Amino acid sequence: MVSTLPDPRTHAHHPDTRMAEEGLRGQLTGTDWTYVVPQPSAATARLTLRAAPRADAAQVTEALPGEALERLWEDGHGWAYVRTLHDRYLGWTPAAGLGAPLESETLTVTALRAHAFARPKVSQPIVGELCLGARVARAPGEVAEEGGRRWVPVSLPDGTVAWVGEAVLSPLTDADPAELALRFVDTPYVWGGRSAWGLDCSGLTQLAFSAFGQPLPRDADQQQEALEAVTTLRRGDLAFFPGHVGIMLDERRMVHANATHMRVTIETLGEGEYGQRLQAGCTGFGRWTA
Repeated sequence: MVSTLPDPRTHAHHPDTRMAEEGLRGQLTGTDWTYVVPQPSAATARLTLRAAPRADAAQVTEALPGEALERLWEDGHGWAYVRTLHDRYLGWTPAAGLGAPLESETLTVTALRAHAFARPKVSQPIVGELCLGARVARAPGEVAEEGGRRWVPVSLPDGTVAWVGEAVLSPLTDADPAELALRFVDTPYVWGGRSAWGLDCSGLTQLAFSAFGQPLPRDADQQQEALEAVTTLRRGDLAFFPGHVGIMLDERRMVHANATHMRVTIETLGEGEYGQRLQAGCTGFGRWTA
């Protein structure tokens, strides 16, 4: 018996329905739990994960196209309870948006935003929306050249065969999460968002670091707990505030997605009314270490 339940953001257990994931067997109070073995799945498009199985429930995070998921259980009304595998975050999403995991050679999208086309030409119909971190499968066939552009045949997570510009898949250089975060400036703020179509504060930090193989948990408090606390700042350190996080560009400037400006902006701690409020509310700084 335990006195404190595991974090419900990352450990699947619903006291009202008495459903729980198999990994929690023996850790929950009571004998009337139904334990479920998670099943591999994937997002067929950019999926909203919500706090409850309702379209009007708050978005808690997003699953990017092709991202690996675990399907836990369904509510009987078209909603599935799933976990994003990379950070183990839980939420409800329409079951129709789930597909089989990508099995063939996979490619990672490195453009902030991108589209997939029906054929290798920019005037062709758009058949898919992609974003930084999305994954597609390499489809059979050779790279096509058209108008000086190179097109790669891919299979989208929903099975659609399409073409994407080779530049959309170009490797990122210079592992500098702060520099990558700067490319998101003016991206709209969206609670629970994790893409350049809209993101929140911890979604920005998670994306910027994961692009270079430096995984972070989903929420700001989880990120602060996971990182090494520091007092002497350098570029790329994270600054933490109650329910908020940003990436330091130097000892004073910070890039962050914020609901004050409803977009990604650059602030100077201690400068101006907003900067002064940020500095006064700062709870510490953290550094990603291998």
